[in-house]
Amino acid sequence: MISILIYVITTIFVVCSLLLTLVVMMQRPRSEGLGAAFGGGMTESLFGAQTTDVLTKITIWLAVVFFLCTMSLALLYSKRTSNNDLERQLKAKAAVEQALDANKPQPAANATLTTPVEKPAETTAPTGKPAPAQ
Repeated sequence: MISILIYVITTIFVVCSLLLTLVVMMQRPRSEGLGAAFGGGMTESLFGAQTTDVLTKITIWLAVVFFLCTMSLALLYSKRTSNNDLERQLKAKAAVEQALDANKPQPAANATLTTPVEKPAETTAPTGKPAPAQ
């Protein structure tokens, strides 16, 4: 589940990065740098005279999405590695316990008891009823 979420957020992150790069390049700086190269006149006809406001708002929203994706990816990767560490620790603990169990001496399968277990003899009274315990 975490891996799928990581792939989805990574895809959003890459798309957002590319869009953010293009929107920043399209903005008109004071010296008309790369904004004119991407058709500065076209953005005015598309968005109207308030092109800088629209591009500024788009830049802000893309920056917010960029940072949210960055933080969520960091959290998901840390959670994924902590889960892997926990699994590794549990496997190591199980291996150590198994090794300790293997080193314990095991009783032989055909071993017999050296002292027989004796049952206490029942004593009966002359009436045929068991005698009371003493």
